[in-house]
Amino acid sequence: MRYLTDRKRAVGMGASKTGTEHHWFMQVTSFALLPLVVLFVFTFGCALGGTYEEVVAYYSRPFPAIIALLTLWVGMMHFKSGAQMAIEDYVHGLKGRLTIIAVTCLSYAVAATGTYALIKLALSGAGVMIEIDV
Repeated sequence: MRYLTDRKRAVGMGASKTGTEHHWFMQVTSFALLPLVVLFVFTFGCALGGTYEEVVAYYSRPFPAIIALLTLWVGMMHFKSGAQMAIEDYVHGLKGRLTIIAVTCLSYAVAATGTYALIKLALSGAGVMIEIDV
């Protein structure tokens, strides 16, 4: 049995020095999402209720497509970071690490799928057809 002082037990168990990085990342992404979400609501509202051809023509323009893409990417990165912090606080051990991996994979998969769909939508409106055989 080893007798350790409180200070000796605490050495190496301090702050991981990533809390500030997470905090600033969340601050920056939330600040970026403020105008992006407002712009997305207005740009999406213009396309809402239109026919398929009208929506394709609308999203083949660069401004609505870029706003939708930026909102999707910044939102998913904000979600990933926030969920990771919550999981680190409340889920421990192997289950916590696997949950963080799953949330990270989910956020990147949603962002990549949305990006692919937006690019395909924008290019099909421009007359370019994308064929991918899997």
